[in-house]
Amino acid sequence: MAPRISTSARALELKNGGIRIAVIADTHSLPHPSAPSIVRELAPDAIVHAGDIGDRSVLDTFSEIAPLVAVRGNIDEHVLPDVVSIDLQSEGVSVYRICLLHIGVYGAKIRGDAARRAHAQKARLLICGHSHVPFIGKDKGLTVFNPGSIGPRRFTLPIVLGVLEIANGKLELHHVDCETGRRWTP
Repeated sequence: MAPRISTSARALELKNGGIRIAVIADTHSLPHPSAPSIVRELAPDAIVHAGDIGDRSVLDTFSEIAPLVAVRGNIDEHVLPDVVSIDLQSEGVSVYRICLLHIGVYGAKIRGDAARRAHAQKARLLICGHSHVPFIGKDKGLTVFNPGSIGPRRFTLPIVLGVLEIANGKLELHHVDCETGRRWTP
């Protein structure tokens, strides 16, 4: 099967009013060995990669599981966009818009340039990577979600990925520990 990798704005259709998206970042060419199987078990409708991919074969691995949308990180030399707008739709009508980029926060605050890009896209959710710190918060009128890193361990940070789900009109975000396969909380 040919890889299904999007390099532009993307519309994803909700199925029966819901969607599940696996959110990964900062693989640095070496995703945790259990990450692909954990993502496969999640049975996502799509996967997004928030940059610092490293070797492009990482994208091929994950795109075999589900359609994949990716942005370029600061270590990446791939021809990928810096920012992608993802429109979650129900029967062709937008219900939720996501701004996907690599560097979006400074600590717990959304960077001004990232907030401007997200607001220009009319996004309600900003997904970013870069820091390797798993994070869910609100700032500047946006929800921000950093899935953490599934690449090599950095300092004492966990090796985790994110899950975005919409069901019954409600958005839920959480993290999954790649070492245990269970839901991760700080």
